[in-house]
Amino acid sequence: MINFYMTPGSCSTGIHILLEELEMVFSANLVNLMAGDQYKPEFIAINPKSTIPVLVLNDGTALTSFQGIAWWLATAHPKAGLLPESIADQAKALDLMGYIVNQIHGAGFTRIFTPEVYCQEETLSDASKETIQKKGEEIVSKGFMVVAEFLDQNGEYLAQQFTVVDAALFYVEFWADKTQMCLPPKCKAHYESMKQRSAVRQVLAEEGYRY
Repeated sequence: MINFYMTPGSCSTGIHILLEELEMVFSANLVNLMAGDQYKPEFIAINPKSTIPVLVLNDGTALTSFQGIAWWLATAHPKAGLLPESIADQAKALDLMGYIVNQIHGAGFTRIFTPEVYCQEETLSDASKETIQKKGEEIVSKGFMVVAEFLDQNGEYLAQQFTVVDAALFYVEFWADKTQMCLPPKCKAHYESMKQRSAVRQVLAEEGYRY
């Protein structure tokens, strides 16, 4: 049995969507980040990085990054078409997924959600918090504009078909929606289209969100 470690509404939602798209049988294990579950010895034994998502394969191998898990799911199930056919297009897709995860999420939303990480002060002042979060919003907005250009070129999805990259884009669009950030029209259309996919609807319902 494959074991999936996740937190509802987090970046793991994107992986959850891919697992449901593939109709895979897996065990879902909830990790309460706010309670610090990621720092408990039993979780560190699985993932010393204390991050989610985590996918533990049948042979015990633990995949501990969004990109690594998404790539494994796509390549282990080639008939599902979760990556483009040509190697060049696959490389482009993985490059864009890295931009979404590392820039929009890592550099942008991390500043918005956890500004204290970017402050050297013992106590984060309101002014410092606002400055850090504003920078995060600028990074996120620019990131969505970059992604919107790819949607403008390719249509409904980022690679002319649904791929792992769309699952990555969805979870940051979901965060933008929940924090009332304005999405570029192309990203908004992508977000609404994704919400119509049966796997996405199932995941949102399972994770306790209305759609």
